Amino acid sequence: MPLMDKWNREILRLAVPSVISNVTVPLLGLVDLAVVGHIGNETYISAIAVGSMIFNVMYWLLGFLRMGTSGMTSQAFGRHDRKESLDILARTLLIGIGTGLFFVAVQRGLEWGMLRLMNTPETSWGLVGTYFRIVIWGAPAMLGLYGLTGWFIGMQDTRMPMMVAILQNVVNILASLFFVFVLDWKISGVAAGTVLAQWAGFIVSLSAACRRIRRPVRGFDLLAGRLFRAQLHVTWRHVQKRKDAWGEFFRVNKDIFLRTVCLVAVNFFFTSAGGKQGAMLLAVNTLLMTLFTLFSYLMDGFAYAGEALSGKYYGAADGEGLRIIVRRLFAFGGLMAVLFTAVYVVGGEGFLRLLTDDTAVIASARPYLFWAYLIPAAGMSAFVLDGVFIGLTATKGMLFSTAVAMATFFTVYFLFWRQLGNDALWIAFLLFLAARGAASFLWMHRYSIIT
Repeated sequence: MPLMDKWNREILRLAVPSVISNVTVPLLGLVDLAVVGHIGNETYISAIAVGSMIFNVMYWLLGFLRMGTSGMTSQAFGRHDRKESLDILARTLLIGIGTGLFFVAVQRGLEWGMLRLMNTPETSWGLVGTYFRIVIWGAPAMLGLYGLTGWFIGMQDTRMPMMVAILQNVVNILASLFFVFVLDWKISGVAAGTVLAQWAGFIVSLSAACRRIRRPVRGFDLLAGRLFRAQLHVTWRHVQKRKDAWGEFFRVNKDIFLRTVCLVAVNFFFTSAGGKQGAMLLAVNTLLMTLFTLFSYLMDGFAYAGEALSGKYYGAADGEGLRIIVRRLFAFGGLMAVLFTAVYVVGGEGFLRLLTDDTAVIASARPYLFWAYLIPAAGMSAFVLDGVFIGLTATKGMLFSTAVAMATFFTVYFLFWRQLGNDALWIAFLLFLAARGAASFLWMHRYSIIT
């Protein structure tokens, strides 16, 4: 088998831009944190941390706008159903922008509730409120961008989301520096830079989608040029009337939403349980979880490729192509797991030293490094199969596997935490990752994809 045959090239064509795009994601938050670190004290840093977390939770729970759109669009692409692909885009934009406008309308209530949910220190309330009341105006853009990103991935294009992510970071950096250090807007300038970056990304992505709709791309003649406006008008009317399509859209996205709730529950509890053991173990767990975060960013790139390609072959009723793609995705996933495990074993402690120069924290982290070494092997299957599930719109399988894994996590932790302490937390988390993969395998056999 040639190393770079058409199957591997197809996966890498989609995965590499997604990996680059994913790597830029944490930069938006890091830029804000770095800027405030030079304009104020710990109160400013705390305010940005809490403010960013509020929006992370809000947007994370609405991640189905990207994932559901990606799977349904990739299937339409595989069927060469140009009308349905445009209908899907219209539906997700209606929901995303509409939800964003709703958030803007009820921002006072959201601010009040989220400040208390996050246990925000009272000293930071004023600054967090200022940050929130500005950044909330970016909600329609962010949620609309979720849908556009999913649509582009479904259309086998991960390059455009990559370019948009890079653009957002450049705009955020330049705007935040200008607003803070030239106009002296302080935390308001940081927030304004974030909003400007969000709207810039949305406008550029929407413009790119319109250009793609107007012209044939790779043999997929989505719409003829002069018919664009007429067809777009018909599409919006059609989208509003098709109750069956709306039902399918919400069915798919309901499962993804509930699955995300399970993930949020586990991650929140992991952080909370670490905090209850004291500031030192909270710091240790936070640092070690960056090793999981790094691996997840890379594997998400291959998951995106899985979404696009499995949906395409499933939509085209090409069962053999689908099975080949799944096997190749697992081959890449296995290779990444081996590579990351080796890197973590050799350089894990060195990486921690890049994050902190506190020798006490590093010393406290050493006993738990072994658990971090196991993250790639435990988590690889779940990432790959999540992408395949989304491509097949088999979202009940995602919900099933995550619910089983969540139950495993809490069962193991509460059975062993008295005897094992923080080790029980890490064992439970690793079994959570492994259980997601195992339960996904069981569900996937319904589709006879894995042989």
